[in-house]
Amino acid sequence: MSLRFGYVSNGLRDHRLEDALDLLADNGYAGIALTLDHVHLDPLGDDLRSCAAAIRPLLEARGLRCVVETGARFALDPRRKHFPSLLSEGRERRIALLCAAVDAAVELGAPVVSLWSGVKPPELAREVAWQLLVDGVGRVLERAVAAGVVLGFEPEPGMLVERLDDYDALVAALGAPDALGLTLDIGHCVCLERQSVPDCIQRAAPRLLHVHVEDMRRGVHEHLRFGEGELDLPATLTALERARFTGLVAVELSRHSHMAHEVVPEAMAHLRAHMLEAAWV
Repeated sequence: MSLRFGYVSNGLRDHRLEDALDLLADNGYAGIALTLDHVHLDPLGDDLRSCAAAIRPLLEARGLRCVVETGARFALDPRRKHFPSLLSEGRERRIALLCAAVDAAVELGAPVVSLWSGVKPPELAREVAWQLLVDGVGRVLERAVAAGVVLGFEPEPGMLVERLDDYDALVAALGAPDALGLTLDIGHCVCLERQSVPDCIQRAAPRLLHVHVEDMRRGVHEHLRFGEGELDLPATLTALERARFTGLVAVELSRHSHMAHEVVPEAMAHLRAHMLEAAWV
């Protein structure tokens, strides 16, 4: 099998970046999904581009690929999680952060920037929220296209775009641009999609750029270690292989950062073991 596994850095917040990269490389990971946050690469820093450029040799020295993530909880507001969003008051700050993420991706040599819609404010009509989303994503797309970067849009439980159906509607509203691909979180498929995980992967394949993977239970948006939920991991890996997916399959365990020294090797052991099982399917 040719899948390339990575790890989302929101689950490595207790490690210095160089130590985190060593941990991943030493355990056989092929890349990192680097979350822009105050810990490793501050998106609000005056020298974001130069800091990103300085990280690139660290990645190359370890043979690690990179995707840029923009889901830090308190990157823009220390008291409100994921605020502002593309839908809320202060949305210009979110658009600016996403454009800065595109600039950082250029310096990192990262081909993909991952993003999401945000939660619809309760006072906002759904139609208005969609108009704001299409406008905001369209503006970031302009920056991405000019920079030669693609956007991986992630459906997220509880947000305006939470299912693949919502993602398809967004793509259609923007005219199906080539630069707007998909970040598919496998656990989210377990949590709320109507189709099975393999069917979701097959459906997503034409636009699939980036994958998050973790265990999860139906109806509960909680990222779990492999074996703690309902995910059929061999079937998932088989489906990704059959889809000829060549991007990063990045483990996302943001609430396990304090035990990354244990969870990082454990997750890779599960992936390797189930990859062998999937190869026989």
